[in-house]
Amino acid sequence: MRADRAAPALLDSVFRREAGRCTATLIRVLGDVDLAEDAVAEAFAIAATRWPVDGVPLNPGGWITTTARNRAIDRIRRERDSDGRHAAARRLHEASMERDPDPELADLDAYVDVVPDDQLRLMFLCCHPALARDAQVALTLRLLGGLETPEIARCFVVPEATMAQRIVRAKRKLRDNHASYRIPEAAELPDRLGVVLHAIRLIFTEGHRATTGDALVRTDLSDEAIRLGRVLVDLMPDEPEAVGLLALMLLTDARRPARTAADGSLVPLADQDRAQWDRAMIAEGHQLVRACLRRNQPGPFQIHAAIAAVHADASTAEDTDWSQIVALYDQLLAHRPDAVVATNRAVAVAELKGAEAGLRELAEIDESAVADYQPFHCVRADLLRRNDRLDEAIVAYDRAIDLTTNPVEARFLADRRAAVAPTT
Repeated sequence: MRADRAAPALLDSVFRREAGRCTATLIRVLGDVDLAEDAVAEAFAIAATRWPVDGVPLNPGGWITTTARNRAIDRIRRERDSDGRHAAARRLHEASMERDPDPELADLDAYVDVVPDDQLRLMFLCCHPALARDAQVALTLRLLGGLETPEIARCFVVPEATMAQRIVRAKRKLRDNHASYRIPEAAELPDRLGVVLHAIRLIFTEGHRATTGDALVRTDLSDEAIRLGRVLVDLMPDEPEAVGLLALMLLTDARRPARTAADGSLVPLADQDRAQWDRAMIAEGHQLVRACLRRNQPGPFQIHAAIAAVHADASTAEDTDWSQIVALYDQLLAHRPDAVVATNRAVAVAELKGAEAGLRELAEIDESAVADYQPFHCVRADLLRRNDRLDEAIVAYDRAIDLTTNPVEARFLADRRAAVAPTT
């Protein structure tokens, strides 16, 4: 143990990195989502009290897992009317003691061998076909992604109370259906893989553009999504959409160093210093995209990755092949004819043919589908500004700012609005 005044900040980092892993490990043995989640939460509460006084353990993740395991055992023993939970307690104790008999001296590597399978089992459990698709994704984000209920609610553009009820009902339904905690058989994978990929993408998106906190990005989440993507590709290397998602995340995350200035302010894509882009990640992403092309089984994530690859190919913003990007968005719309893809396509059209052409594309999108979709209003405000329709641009900027929860992005939009506001 070591005394550390930075324990509260470190605890938050450990929570973001380890909560999903610890929960997955306990669910595997207990077979009870609520009990595992409660035990992990209790372990972090104990850490919040003890670490600032006693110091931070050498292996904080191992300490959390062991403490959560012990709290779960204590709770099960108190509920002596449940024979099944006594058996679960014995299994938990025996399995965990084999890995970590001493929580203070445990080597965190002792947990590494079970983490990949535990994580994937939890993802596939959350994506059980007994649940509705939105509930599958929401539960995955809550248990595995480490996202809080308000953050998940913003992903789905629903009230926080609605999302909380949805998650509770999903966990109850899994329990009532006695859902098996295992990786599905090969024949079951097609019914669940798409939702698993979607959940990983949402975890990455929250890391790439955080909806809460003071920073533009949450590196812990984007790194975790990439790690999960790698594990999934290792497990199912012949699934082209899994490969496509990993390529997309790598090519997108490669731009991370250039997305903010020294003062933390947002730097738009066109203004980024491309020398700061991570060329190793780009090279790996390109290799994966080429592997997808050889399979000739295009899907949404593969097409998204191809778009990201075109951006990565351009040494300057002016060199971007927007005609190719528009063509790729046309393909993507055939797979996913929704407002999100249409909005992104309008950006590409505007770069290729001018702001007015982009505005015409935006006008074709169903207003009800984008009323609360913040990127739509950001794009529309920028195109109106470029088309010298400044009064309309101000209104659009105001709507975008109202829908923005990230302070870095809000400041960027406020600066853009101030630059176009007519002088009096």
